[in-house]
Amino acid sequence: MVEKPEQKPKPGSIVEVYNRDGTFAGRGFYNGHSRIALRMLTEDPDEAIDEHYFRRKIGEAIRLRRDLLKLDAVTNAYRVVHSEGDGLSGLVVDRYGDLLVIEYFSAGMWRIRDLVREIFDEHFPNSRMYWFAEEHVGKQESFDCHAPAPPDASIIEEYGLKFKVQPGTKHKTGFFCDQRDNRLLLAPFCEDARVLDLCCNSGGFAIYAKVKGQAKEVIGVDLDEEILEIAKANAQLNKAKVRFVQADIFPYLRDAHVNGEQFDVVILDPAKMTRDREQVIPALKKYLDMNKLALNVVKPGGVLVTCSCTGLVSEEQFLDMLRRAAFYANRRVQVIEVRGAGRDHPFMAHAPESRYLKTVFCRVE
Repeated sequence: MVEKPEQKPKPGSIVEVYNRDGTFAGRGFYNGHSRIALRMLTEDPDEAIDEHYFRRKIGEAIRLRRDLLKLDAVTNAYRVVHSEGDGLSGLVVDRYGDLLVIEYFSAGMWRIRDLVREIFDEHFPNSRMYWFAEEHVGKQESFDCHAPAPPDASIIEEYGLKFKVQPGTKHKTGFFCDQRDNRLLLAPFCEDARVLDLCCNSGGFAIYAKVKGQAKEVIGVDLDEEILEIAKANAQLNKAKVRFVQADIFPYLRDAHVNGEQFDVVILDPAKMTRDREQVIPALKKYLDMNKLALNVVKPGGVLVTCSCTGLVSEEQFLDMLRRAAFYANRRVQVIEVRGAGRDHPFMAHAPESRYLKTVFCRVE
């Protein structure tokens, strides 16, 4: 629907957008090379997209976390800017103690990178900063982000627990703050329980289960040896006895089922399955296969917490997949609660695409 202008603006240029009938639609970043040609910033004809605009929008995002949500009372690690959710399409900023991690998703935000860092330096004085863009994003958006050397690890606190965060590895900005409140909600289900944390990453759910939930036994499984080293360090930081296993969850779960292994609580939180709309059906098939296997090792009356951070998979599709997984596993699944990302990951009512995380708490019979 976007007609390419005769004079081609540079990727990330700010342009005025008009409807077919010639009426003003808004202003935003334009990128003729990207799959997202327009990233709208305002629909107000009197609002200029200038330095003042970005200072105001970033300031509003920070005040939401600090003043309204009062996140500093429970953690020093949270998402400060959530792209479209804060009206700043193409920019994600996470705070990890004294370290700010900036991720660029658009050429427009990359063009104002110096201003972005200047604004954050004013709001978080003396903070370290690290910035990056994923390689596929740079190619799609036609900009070349040379990330600095990875920073030293940061130790963050969340509801009294400590975690080592190491940005600059392949694990997004370094830690998954979006599951913070879901980790806390999990804890009461784990008292004196046998817990299995699948795709455990840096051990968040597993450590909450052991320390906050007083679980009897906790096993964390992940394929990535590098992230498991961080998970082990996190367990030591919290004096949590967790057994971490390096394995592919598919053969691990098949073997566990054959051996009659059962758990009171199973958490399944895999990485994003796809960024491509054409691959949503294969992604749902993967979710089906892994949830079916996970259901096989949940004790009757036990709890399954199953998650999807694939934004292209809707909540409706994910719940339908869970229904089918239960059917194939010959189990009955009673959905207790469907949750999303923490409140530091807001989404705009007119842009529900940024509501990406589904975390489903179930009782399994």
